[in-house]
Amino acid sequence: MAHDRVRDEPDVGLKPNAIGFVDALVIGLNATSPAYSLAAVIGPIVALVGIYAPGVMFASFVPMLLIASAFYYLNKVDQDCGTTFSWVTRAMGPWAGWLGGWAITMTGVLVVGSLADVAVSFTLLAVGLDGWVENDFARQALTVLLIIVMTGLCVIGTELSAKVQNVLILLQIAFLLVFVAVALYRVYAGTTGFDSIEPSIGWLDPFGAGGAALTGGLLLGVFIYWGWESAVNLTEETEDSASAPGKAGLWSTVVLLVTYLSVAVAVVAFAGTAFLAENAGEEEFVFAQLAGDVLGGWDWILLLAVATSAIASTQTTIIPASRTALSMARRQALPRHFGHISPRFRTPDVSTWWVAGIAIAWYLIVNQISANALFDSLTALSLLIAFYYALTGVACAVYYRRHLTESLRNFLLIGLGPVVGAGLLTWLLVRSVIDMSDPANSYSGTSWFGLGPPLVIGIAIALAGVVLMVVRRLRDAAFWQERPGVADPDLVHAPTRKGP
Repeated sequence: MAHDRVRDEPDVGLKPNAIGFVDALVIGLNATSPAYSLAAVIGPIVALVGIYAPGVMFASFVPMLLIASAFYYLNKVDQDCGTTFSWVTRAMGPWAGWLGGWAITMTGVLVVGSLADVAVSFTLLAVGLDGWVENDFARQALTVLLIIVMTGLCVIGTELSAKVQNVLILLQIAFLLVFVAVALYRVYAGTTGFDSIEPSIGWLDPFGAGGAALTGGLLLGVFIYWGWESAVNLTEETEDSASAPGKAGLWSTVVLLVTYLSVAVAVVAFAGTAFLAENAGEEEFVFAQLAGDVLGGWDWILLLAVATSAIASTQTTIIPASRTALSMARRQALPRHFGHISPRFRTPDVSTWWVAGIAIAWYLIVNQISANALFDSLTALSLLIAFYYALTGVACAVYYRRHLTESLRNFLLIGLGPVVGAGLLTWLLVRSVIDMSDPANSYSGTSWFGLGPPLVIGIAIALAGVVLMVVRRLRDAAFWQERPGVADPDLVHAPTRKGP
């Protein structure tokens, strides 16, 4: 079942043992784009919950950790680069599996252009070329060029990609630590120039601002953690593939939690809630404003932190989409050519370039509509993210269902935890749909067919996926002959053994 490799070169596969645990961890961290994610959501979260923003970020971590547990245990029995697609197919059948794979692929398409745009904008700001940021043609041309360069790095080799990512994460974390240290020092020294607030342990209470505000904050919080599973998409190319990628995913969520809480506390303490709430609509450029206030002439440090974060994530976000397309092609869920692997570089070259090409087209087309349309497309991401994460959590419990009562550990970490995580994400998905149905909640405030543009985009992507799935089923029914199964007892109790 399930692992027949459908390629033009049947003897060519992804390069095994190309990276180690640390490389996978770094790729998982960079895929979330910590500095960019913080810059994008800190203002809106503070606008909703005030000083309790760090607490909301902590609460958002809980469902991510529970779903990371599902990724860890499913990877132990099936080291497939398609992750959710492969696992959900095994546990729940090909129809659900195909939709999970489609959701992962489309998240990459929606966000890559925006990440590259932010990377270019902050790099230009860091080197003093502010005018270029306002020049749409120059900025968009550089954005497309950056996507092409980062895609080329993905194709040339996983080892090279990992080395680039290692450098970028070191720069990013170093820049953020400098910002945190200086900001907190100036808060306690009373030299901020803002209505600063000394940090308190009470800021970690996610319920301090009330239920409605917490819901809105959690919707934003889930976005900042999204992407850590990129480490697991490299499972076939990682040493100790049965356990290292899953551990990398788990640890990346913990490292992200510490990073997010540190920066959130520093930003809220330094700038105060009023400034952040008033400028929430400025999104990531709030960081650009704070950079000069905190660091003075060294503001380029924070600007480069966001730039390196977005550059790194531009590259790593391509990985899950391309590997998922590869996995779907070799299972005949997509046309055969998407499963082509470069004989020279041992990477999925065709699917990688296809993801980049569609992402570039999406970025350019949506920008022609309006800048708000691009932001609305990013808001639609929360629907896809919540969907495939929740699907993975349920698949874990379903696939391991005969083993959940064997021990308390199995019941909590393989069954209850992933199901609770899936339940929380499903609740957030429903809340997102309700909120997005109101056009007033979109960036543009406009109505598309009586609904908010983000919801329309999300529905359109879902319907396109269903149509393509049906068309593929009619053209080649091989994949749809697969039947759901359960975890093999030998695999459950021998975690280092590679799944069939």
